[in-house]
Amino acid sequence: MNMDFEIKRYLSVLRKRFWLIILIVFVGCSATGAVSALYLTPKYQASTKLIVNSPANSQGMLQLDMNAINTNISLIHTYKEIIKTPAIMNLVVEQHPEFGLTAEELMKRIQFTSVSDTQIFTLSLQDAKYEKAAVIVNTVAQMFQKQIPNIMKIDNVFILHEADLTKIPAPVEPNVAVNTAVAFVASLMFAIGLVFALEYFDDSLKSEEDIEHYLELPMLVAVPEIRPGDMKPKRAPSGKVGEAAGVQ
Repeated sequence: MNMDFEIKRYLSVLRKRFWLIILIVFVGCSATGAVSALYLTPKYQASTKLIVNSPANSQGMLQLDMNAINTNISLIHTYKEIIKTPAIMNLVVEQHPEFGLTAEELMKRIQFTSVSDTQIFTLSLQDAKYEKAAVIVNTVAQMFQKQIPNIMKIDNVFILHEADLTKIPAPVEPNVAVNTAVAFVASLMFAIGLVFALEYFDDSLKSEEDIEHYLELPMLVAVPEIRPGDMKPKRAPSGKVGEAAGVQ
């Protein structure tokens, strides 16, 4: 019985201040969507795909045995660490000062991703200008391919696909839909918490159920709410007023 009362009370609290919840959610989602669409700088992502493959044998054929493939796959983890070292990034920065980046900044911005059990990995970079991002990521990939024979003493990295400089992609950030969805959840939780906080600090008794529940006393009589309009004297019908005036 008490559980039913509490559930009804919670629902009643939410229903009573439902307008406040709607207002907070609307303001939160609208503000987040507006800021994401109008004020945040869009970022574009450019990617280059590379493959780790066995060098050609004397007949010019690729060695595609399983041992070689497994070796190439295991090398990807090593290459992931090598590409984010000064051995590669310092050369890119020194040869391309027009990028306006330090080696440390470039190491942080380059993203390395690979698919499990494949010899392919991807280098990605985000920038406010897509063309600049494409040029930088292609340069890093080319420098990496060039330096691997000097570092690992094996030439087994090949570029499959470079970032297209003529492409006009959609920005990857900000994602207005995702930001708005996150704002909806956050503002809804905040609004519900605020409503219950307001109810918690309001210690007045508002209904007969409250009195019976908290005071444990039965209701004997109820005084109806009197509005200001209820106190105004009622005017008599026009016909009766005329008759009263004639009698006087």
